Amino acid sequence: MSAAPRSVAAGARALLLEFDRPGEVAAWRTAVLRALAEARLPAPDDVVPGARTLLLDGVDPAAVRDLLADVVSALHEPAGTAGSVVEVPVVYDGADLEELARLWDLSVDDVVARHSRAEFEVAFCGFAPGFAYLLGLDVDVPRRSSPRPRVPAGSVALAGRYCGIYPTESPGGWQLVGRTSAALFDPDREPPALLTPGSRVRFVPVDELPGPGTRPATRPPAKAPRALTVVEVRGLCTVQDRGRFGYAHLGVPRAGALDRPAADLANRLVGNPVEAAVVEATVGGITVRASAAMTVAVTGAGGPLTVSGRPADRGMPLTLARGDVLAVGPAVTGVRAYLAVAGGIAVEQVLGSRSTDVLSGLGPQPLADGAVLPVGAPHRPPPATDFTAPTPQRDPVVLRIRPGPRTEWFGEPGLAALVHTSWTVSPTGNRIGIRLSGDPVPRRCGELDSEGIVTGAVQVPPDGQPVVLLADHPTTGGYPVIGVVEPADLAALAQARPGSSARFRLEGAIR
Repeated sequence: MSAAPRSVAAGARALLLEFDRPGEVAAWRTAVLRALAEARLPAPDDVVPGARTLLLDGVDPAAVRDLLADVVSALHEPAGTAGSVVEVPVVYDGADLEELARLWDLSVDDVVARHSRAEFEVAFCGFAPGFAYLLGLDVDVPRRSSPRPRVPAGSVALAGRYCGIYPTESPGGWQLVGRTSAALFDPDREPPALLTPGSRVRFVPVDELPGPGTRPATRPPAKAPRALTVVEVRGLCTVQDRGRFGYAHLGVPRAGALDRPAADLANRLVGNPVEAAVVEATVGGITVRASAAMTVAVTGAGGPLTVSGRPADRGMPLTLARGDVLAVGPAVTGVRAYLAVAGGIAVEQVLGSRSTDVLSGLGPQPLADGAVLPVGAPHRPPPATDFTAPTPQRDPVVLRIRPGPRTEWFGEPGLAALVHTSWTVSPTGNRIGIRLSGDPVPRRCGELDSEGIVTGAVQVPPDGQPVVLLADHPTTGGYPVIGVVEPADLAALAQARPGSSARFRLEGAIR
């Protein structure tokens, strides 16, 4: 490990390092973190290990490549003393134990002994906050031919060379061997994940699981003197700010407003800093009641807007009196509207952000009728504004894309198919990603080991229909990424209505 690994840009602001052996990832992650601590590398938003890769997200790829020699030198420095082993109690009563016994030509007791004798190490995290991919098996385990629609939280499972524990109930195709009550993820803990990259783990057979630890009781929040009460929600409405940074290596998505320019404008119109939390209302809109006099603004998707039944202007500061009802009507153009209030939506922060993450469930729950949103103290008076120009809705949406990191899975025919096809925005899109439909993009057959992925990545599953990942996307994935959309173009895609058109424009490569 004396030479730098292969490296490839993942868009304009990320670099993916690729290794021949999984064992090299942990050593390089340690060396990179040491170089960051000593300010020998520019600080990224996160360092995300994968099965055979290490993603530096939020850096200039060219600048980091020039500094990799400094990281190589750190590989030969003493690594320090390994930490203690995390012991996870397990009741071995999984539904697939007998199938594994047949596969391995062992008794069920021998399967349990084989699993509990092994010492595992967390290779990387992904799929969901707290889900760790543990290496330590000396045999491959095939996935189930048909995934289960519901795998209970706490299930201990095997697939390939990996062992994992489901932190929440979810679908899954791994082979179930047992269950645990260990608290895998707690945002109030430091670190929030029980199993972090590099942790060593042993599974301890028990006949009965200890009960989950009780968290201290929390006081209900004091009644806010300034608040918005949700009268009616029509479609998905969430609280969003600029998102969570620095937790992708633990499987935590970034979240945040999908149309950041629209959210920023709404905040500026009411005198907030751009990082203040707003309401993101999808398609159907939302109606709220003010508990006190306050200034609000609505931007983003176009549609009817009223204050206590009177027509009002979008893209302008609006003054609400106590008891006024603001109705953000259904979107006529675009998809997502943003409601800002002077002082910001002051819900509790989770891991440094007030954003709702629909993939992991972190942050405040999606808004429902009757929800009360506390409002902070105003920061400064709203600016004098005569009008704001609405963002034009273009059809087709043009998405500039930088090729990579997995263009070798597609070659020139795949890239040509991507940029020469007129794509249709599918109605199945959400905050995790936008699916596009059209003539399939040809790609290599097979599976890719899971690796870190960035917002804007264009994944191509086996059916050849590309998916552009948005703010709530998983932090690792196994579909090859043909390219990464420029961040400035993602807002337009987030506002593209189902059935509209989109085209890719290749930057820095063949056209």
